Formats: sequence, structure tokens, C-alpha cells
Amino acid sequence: MRNHSLSTAALLFAFSLSAVAQHPRDKEIHDPDTLAWWHTTEALSDDSMEGRDTGTAAYQRAADMVAARFKAAGLQPAGENGSYFQTVKMHQVDVTPAGTSFAVQGPNSGFELEFLQQITIGASAALPASFEGPMTFRGYCGKEAMADIAGKVVVCFGTQREGLPSGGERTANARAGHAVAIINVDDPYFSIEPPRWPFAYARSVTLVTGKERPAGPTLPAMRISADAFTRLLAGSKQDAAAILKTGGSKQPLPSFEIPGVFSAHIHTSQKEISSPNVLAVLPGSDPKLKDEYVVAAAHLDGYGFGTPVKGDNLYNGTLDDAAYVALLIQMADDIKAGRLPAPKRSLLLCAFTGEEKGLLGSRWFVGHPTVPLAQVAADVNLDQLRPLFPLHILTAEALTDTTLGETAKAVAAPMHIEIRPDREPERHLLFRADQVPFLEAHVPAISFIFGYDPGTDAERRYREWYEVRYHRPQDDVTQPMDFDAARTFDTFFYRLVDAIADAPVRPKILPGSQFAAK
Repeated sequence: MRNHSLSTAALLFAFSLSAVAQHPRDKEIHDPDTLAWWHTTEALSDDSMEGRDTGTAAYQRAADMVAARFKAAGLQPAGENGSYFQTVKMHQVDVTPAGTSFAVQGPNSGFELEFLQQITIGASAALPASFEGPMTFRGYCGKEAMADIAGKVVVCFGTQREGLPSGGERTANARAGHAVAIINVDDPYFSIEPPRWPFAYARSVTLVTGKERPAGPTLPAMRISADAFTRLLAGSKQDAAAILKTGGSKQPLPSFEIPGVFSAHIHTSQKEISSPNVLAVLPGSDPKLKDEYVVAAAHLDGYGFGTPVKGDNLYNGTLDDAAYVALLIQMADDIKAGRLPAPKRSLLLCAFTGEEKGLLGSRWFVGHPTVPLAQVAADVNLDQLRPLFPLHILTAEALTDTTLGETAKAVAAPMHIEIRPDREPERHLLFRADQVPFLEAHVPAISFIFGYDPGTDAERRYREWYEVRYHRPQDDVTQPMDFDAARTFDTFFYRLVDAIADAPVRPKILPGSQFAAK
């Protein structure tokens, strides 16, 4: 008997150690719902999921897991052919480090720029294998500054600020002037979202629609760090630091020739890939409303493997966006268990693919809906959420574009959460996530960001996250978290979805919105 007891005790001790190893943060979490949500988050962003890159076997493993959890929660398939999957076919182009180089030859000496650490380039199947040309700096690269650039590599201050040429406008101006290539220089003074290096990779992924046209010649478009720009200007008698500071304050910039020749050799690889959206539906309980759908969405894909940062090359994507696919699963589990009410409208839960490559999965779904798009009443998108500090403020994207903004405020008020419009529109966060295809199709949609006041500890934590974790391996399960804030947001989300699903009148896009039907 004693031996049996000792054996049992040993087994229990071993089990407890295993549990701690598998879920090392359980003691930080104070309620069962958040605990279950975090366990699913750990599973989806575990190293075995290899960062869930679009088109990989690891992404498919994650998709299989999500589909299995949807099924276990009693959700019905909403994909193709009675499945939980909607196939999304894509074409991938990579600029490979092997065979790719960038060099500057000055009057007296030359140097190379390190690919992905100091310089990157937009990937395209139509990039030239090599190019070179003398360099010229043209400030913000507005039309008025782009005379006599034919045959040259144009260097531009890569501003994101309102009232100055955008990246697309700079490229169009360079192309119109018959430049050889364009180089955009980082704005180190764009403090609301500072430049980050290294880049994980230089990759382009596009949807395969069957209507593609052969690509014409592509103007090479590069980006360099502020430090690399300083090297570029060495020997030019120009003060790189002063130019960067002037550009950062939106002041007029000079135009001048940069001594030396820029040259590049580019090696690309291409392949066809396929990756599914994971779609499931919970039929509504109201006979009059069940034919309308409330979409709750998050993106399942991440970056996968990329350039190492601090010795780690696996970009797990825990908060971006495994945690919020996990929240879809948790909501479904809670409804099945009766912890949340059954919705009157049907819920369509969507785990989209290809978000990190250009909102590809959501665009494909909106263009090829598996339920009638006219019956989609609303979309609540879960992305860009960082529970790093107590939740008192939520920034709502598209707040004043639809009636969902007022619904969100009504849900948030008794929770003492302030709903605010985006106070940093220059980051264009609205257009960087999966709500945009729905809004462009005139479907009311909303998404949220943990908000803060300037100069607070909350702002410091938020900025730090974007500087060291966004699209980096450090977005993993060990990062700082405020699990009480996560619980508060999860509760807000549950209540918001319930309010939208049960409202007698479906949401609308407001007159005057940029997304209103013309």
C-alpha cells in the first residue's frame, strides 16, 4: 500500500511539473474563461505551429486545429463542399538572400548594404536581375522635385505624414520620370510607430484569380534604414542627421546629387501556394433574424520563419493574431456550455489566411462569400489588440462610419471603458486589417485597439511593444501581459457580439462615410 501511495504521489508530482511546463503562466490568470483562452493561445502559437505562415504545412496544422475546435463547439461548417475550409490560392515571390546584393561605389571607396538588416526591396516576379545608376536625393519626391531623374536611382525621404507625398505617389513620380529605381529612407522621427529592422523577409503574395495579366517591368522600390542613409551620404558634404531631422518635422528638403553609383543584383524564387480560411457558423435562435449573419473574425496566419532577432528566427505571432483566433474559439465554447446566451442572428466565425500578406483571405472571402454577402449584417474584427496595461480606453476603427460605433459605446459605458476615434490616423491602422474588405463592400465593420493617454505608462508599454515585438520573434507566449485587461476586453467582445446579434435593427453604414455606397 505504501509503495502504491508513493507511486501515485510520484505520478501526481510528475503531472504537476508537466502542467507547469506546459502552462507556465497559469498563476497570473484569475478566472477560468481567460485561462481557457490563454491555453488555446499557447497551443496556436506554440513552436510546433512554426509561426503559421501562409501556405505552409504548419499553417494547415493550425487550421486543422481551429476546425476541430469549431466542430467540438457545435458549429456547423461554412466552407466549401460541406467543410470548414475555403481554399485560397496564391502566388508567392521571394527575393532570396542568396544571390541578392546591394552596393554603393563612391568616388574613392565602396561598401555593401546588408540585405534585410539595412535595406529591403519590394518583391516582384518582374524585378530586373540587376540594375545600377547614379544617385540623386529629391526630398519628399513630389512631382515638382522629379525633373532630370531619367536613368538615376532616386532617393526619397520616406515620410508617412499627412500632406506629403505617399509611398505610392513617390513611386509613381519616379516611374513617370524614368528613374532606374527608388530608395525610400526611414523617418526615424515617426515616433508613433518607429521603423523596425531587420525585416523578416522580402516577399510578395498575391491572389490567384484566373484573370492575372503578365507583369510588365517593375520599378525597383527599396527601403533603407536611417543609419544606411548616413553611409550613403558620406562624402557628399551633406549632413544626413540634419536632413532626417528636417524631414521628420515636415520642413522643406533640398535636392542634390549623391556622389557614386548604386548597384543591385536580385535573385527571386516563385511558387504557387494554397491556404484555407477556416469558416464556421452558429445558426441564430430567432426565426426572423437567423438568416442574417454577424461575422466575428481574426487572422490565423503569422510570419513563420524569418531573419533572426536576438538569435530567434521563429515569429510565433502570439498576440498577432493567435490570441484572437483563440477568442473566437472561446466564445463558441462558452455559447455551447451556456455561459453565453445563444445569439438571435447567426454567427459566422472566420479565421482568415493571408492577412499579413495583404488581407488576402478576407478579400477572397468577401469576393467569394460562402453565405450571401447581402445577409452579412456586420463584421467585428479582432486584430491589433495588445492587452499590456489596464483597459480603460478602446480606440475604435471606423467608429463614425457605421452605427456599430454607437453600439460599442453603449456596451462599453457600464464597463467604464471609453470608446475613442483613432487619434493617430497617419498610421493608417484602419486599412491594415481584415475589416477593410467588408467596409469596401458596404458591410458595417468595426475593430479595436487598446487605447492610452499621451505620456502615460500605458503609452510607454504600447510603444515598446511595437518597437521590439511587432512582427518579430519576441511576440511569443513569454511576453509581458495584463491578463485582467485581456479578460475585460474578452467580456466586452462577448457583449458587443451579443448586442449586434440580438438588435432588432441591423447595423448600417452612415451617410457621408467614405464606405457608403455611391
